[in-house]
Order: sequence, then structure tokens, then C-alpha cells
Amino acid sequence: MTVEEIASHRTIVAEGPDGVGKSTLAHHLASSYGFTAVHSPRTPDHQNLINRYRDLLARPGRLVLDRSFLSELVYGPLYRDRSRLTWSQVLDLAQLVTARDGVFLHLTAPATTVHQRLKARDGHAPALQQITALAHAYQRAFDTLSSHAPVLTYDTASNSNRPPG
Repeated sequence: MTVEEIASHRTIVAEGPDGVGKSTLAHHLASSYGFTAVHSPRTPDHQNLINRYRDLLARPGRLVLDRSFLSELVYGPLYRDRSRLTWSQVLDLAQLVTARDGVFLHLTAPATTVHQRLKARDGHAPALQQITALAHAYQRAFDTLSSHAPVLTYDTASNSNRPPG
């Protein structure tokens, strides 16, 4: 798969563990293909997640979400013992993505690669076991999501030596 194939969609939801390359890809899509990139850090507890993402998905034009509501199903249970969203709510939001000619992009890389990237970027990184747990949780989430919405997988480690596009 190439970046051009990814960019052929009007809406892209880039997901995967911290350090996998979501922001790098989102910035490239914005600068080279005219997407509006929206980085979505953890939404504060007092904000309504569903309304936040409905509003984002109602924006006009080409949109790439650098992390999204799907992260809540991964990071919530692993770091806060619960998700603030149900699968039913996630699938409702996924329908909005699909209606915008959207695709969910599962970004992957080996845990050692993610660990090295985080150390280089932030000066520290979670343990390899924690990165592996996140990768497995994302895989389970994408396995479920793929029955309901278009999902593409993009290995950022094997594509990192080639120029984007």
C-alpha cells in the first residue's frame, strides 16, 4: 500500500500506539494532499467524547484524524481500567467516518522500533511489554472494527526507508 492509496480517501482515521508514526503521516497528508490534520490527545473527562468526534466529522473537506475515539477502547482499559465509550458508540462514530468516504488506518511497527522512536523523541519510553500490550489491544480493536468499517494496515517500519508517496 502506498501513501497515494491512503490519500485517495476523503477521511482518514490514523490509529496505533504512541510513537508508531501517526503524526508524521498526518502532517505529510496535510502538506502534500490538502488534508486538514487534527491531533486528538486524550479528551478531558468532562467533555463529551461522542459530541467532540461528531463535530470533527461534520467539518467540510479532507480530514485526517491523528488518533481518535478508537484509542479510548485501547488506552482506557489499559491505563484507566475502563473505556469511556462502548463498542456501540464507537461503531456509530465509525459509520460517520465511512459516510465521509473514510478509512481507518491501523499503523503498526515492531515494539522495539516504537520504543526507539519514543526514546529519541521524548527521552523516555514505556517498557517493551507495555508497548506490546498496546499493539495487541489495537490489533483486537481493529479485528472487531474491520467487520463494520474499512480498515487498512500500514507498517511504518517497513515503509520508513521509502519517501512518502
